[in-house]
Amino acid sequence: MLKFDRQGLIPVVIQDDATDEVLMVAFMNEEAFQLTRETGYTHLYSRSRNKLWRKGEESGKVQEVCALFVNCEENSVLLRVIQHGGAACHEGYKNCYYRRILPDGNYEVIAQRVFDPTVVYHKK
Repeated sequence: MLKFDRQGLIPVVIQDDATDEVLMVAFMNEEAFQLTRETGYTHLYSRSRNKLWRKGEESGKVQEVCALFVNCEENSVLLRVIQHGGAACHEGYKNCYYRRILPDGNYEVIAQRVFDPTVVYHKK
């Protein structure tokens, strides 16, 4: 039985099934978890927008779920996905971890954008 926090959320690590690359970390509520299981596509809960959403609903860059895993304490989920469209990050990068923290505290961008996030892409 999954253990959602006091806000009804559970952290989700999303990993590329082919490369094992961590694409992003997000949150699900129970409805997002059920929709992900039912549809086979990643659904999440946005804390900043306070709403349920399907990954890629605006950009078309959807995540097809290959497998779902739960950790030993049942308080986080791992999704292994096929990332369609090349970019998981809303900033246009393949994953959300495109910046390295340097010893002086500054960031260094270590990847190139896959697409321009300022361009409006088609919806699927």
